[in-house]
This record gives sequence, structure tokens and C-alpha cells, in this order.
Amino acid sequence: MTKVRALVLERQHELALRDIDLPLETGPGEVKIRIHTVGVCGSDVHYYTHGKIGPFVVNAPMVLGHEAAGTVVEVGAGVTHLKVGDRVCMEPGIPDPNSKASRLGMYNIDPAVTFWATPPIHGVLTSEVVHPANYTFKLPDNVSFAEGAMVEPFAVGMQAATKAKITPGDTAVVLGAGPIGTMVAIAALAGGCARAIVADLAQPKLDIAAQYQGVIPVNIREKNLAEEVARLTDGWGADVVFECSGSPKAWETIMALPRPGGVIVVVGLPVNPIGFDVSTASTKEIRIETVFRYAHQYERSIALLGSGRVDLKPLISETFKFEDSIKAFDRAVEARPSDVKLQIVMD
Repeated sequence: MTKVRALVLERQHELALRDIDLPLETGPGEVKIRIHTVGVCGSDVHYYTHGKIGPFVVNAPMVLGHEAAGTVVEVGAGVTHLKVGDRVCMEPGIPDPNSKASRLGMYNIDPAVTFWATPPIHGVLTSEVVHPANYTFKLPDNVSFAEGAMVEPFAVGMQAATKAKITPGDTAVVLGAGPIGTMVAIAALAGGCARAIVADLAQPKLDIAAQYQGVIPVNIREKNLAEEVARLTDGWGADVVFECSGSPKAWETIMALPRPGGVIVVVGLPVNPIGFDVSTASTKEIRIETVFRYAHQYERSIALLGSGRVDLKPLISETFKFEDSIKAFDRAVEARPSDVKLQIVMD
């Protein structure tokens, strides 16, 4: 164990920048990374404000942060695809490679997966971390650390777009223009959708999403979404609907949005169980897909960033110094409508 300075969630509502003992010995198949940029995720903020997410409870001090990019500073035995000096981003979930889920390729739903900043696993808002090389990905020269730290949330969008089985030219509806909803829309467009109708209550968020070609913003305070979708699709409906808000109210009218034979991809997670219109889903033969994090999406996400097809820089609202990390989290708690992604720079 090595004593290092980190942003520690001591308990609900209490953050501290202090020294903490963390494991930093680089073993076989691992790399040590000097952290450069870390994104502030909604789950980090939720642990700060609520002290838990579902069954995951903060019972001991925990380092926050799981959206990260940095530089390899040490390479363990057996690692051949990375070297010291490589700029990288890291997939934060580590499954059991021998689990049935992993062997089936669905390692993200392995019950044994450990995930940065999910109790009791420490996150990466600290100077250095050690991570499996197989879950560490080299960044192209034209992709910045800030963009590298955006790969983790973008991978959720990529997982959603993949589960949708998009056909080129499809029309998508995205419910929720938060960070994940906007990235889902970007991924859907990159995956072949001709347009993405993005719905939200907050006009500043819609304005940010509308910067992307193919996004059609709909403020549901002012317009009826079902009527707008019908108007834009000549009454047929959307090919794909991505539910990214997590709002139970979304499910009250969601079946009016997809076309017959369309698909609903569930990305947002309601706090409590919800009911939905099974009869309409059946008569329209709506396919329903679900998303939990991502699997096999990092290399594809990085490739899109490197190609220039996807630009996530407009989603970075503000960057804070590490010494101002608590300010960054307090800003995130405010949930300003104009904020999409806040980041913390360690160097």
C-alpha cells in the first residue's frame, strides 16, 4: 500500500482531499497510469448526496471517480501492447474472466465485476492507479486527455446504439438530454440514424444537443412529443426510442412513440419499479432492450473519436483543478441546466 493524496468520500455529504493508502504495486498483466483528467459522473454525485445507489452503500471512506485518462508510467510483466509514455483511457469495470457471463461475451453483467468508485472499490481521483492492461486503451495522437475521459460515458451511448440494431436511415427518439442522453443521440447518429429527436424539459440542455447535425430538439414543456414524432414521421413513429431520463412518467406515454415493430432501448434507471403498457407493446410488437454499462465498446468509441466522426468536446462544460475537486462536486450537485460534463485535471 502507498499513501497518496486523493478525493475521498468520507461519508454521505462529506468530501475531503487527503492522504489515503491505496494499492499501487504493478503486477503481471497490469500497468500503472498517471491520471491526467477525470470526469464527474452522476453516480459519483449520487454517492456524495445519498451515500448509496441501490445495494451499493458507502460504509467506509471511498475515493471517487471512474471516467479517466492518463499516461502509462510502468508496465507489468507480460504486457506487450502498451509501453511507458502511452496516453490511455481505462475501462473501469473488471470482470472475472472465467465467469459464465465473461465467457459468453457479456462481461459487463458478470456478478463478480468490480467497478471503480462503486463501494467498496476505490476510484481514480488520485495521482496514479494500477489497472489491468487488457482494460487499458491507447488514445490516438489527435484525441486529448479530456476526450479520453469522455470515452466511458460515450461507451454507454455506444452500447445503447448497438443494442438498438440500428438500420441506416432510421429515426431515433431520445428521452432526456443529460450527458448520457446526448451521448446516446450522438452514438445513434454515428451508428446510422438519419436523425435523433431529443426531448427534454430544459432548453439549455436541448441547445447543447442541437449543436450536432441530425439532432432535432423538442422542449416537452412547450410541445407534445408524441404529436411531434407523428408529424416528423408522417404518423408512422420512430424506429428506435431510447429512454434515458429514468423518469417513471416517461413510461406512461412511451408506447405512442415507436413505430410498429420498433424498439425501445432502456438506458435510464427509475429508482422504483414502474408499470408500462404491455398491451400496446404487444399489438405493435415492440422490442424492448436494456443496457447496463457497456461491453466491447471502448475500441469502437476511441476509433470514432480518432476519425473525427464524433466530437465530444462541446459537452465539456467546465474544467477544475484537482485542488478544487470539492468545488467541482458541489457544482455538479447544483445540476445547472447548462452543464453537461464537468471534469477535473490532476496535473
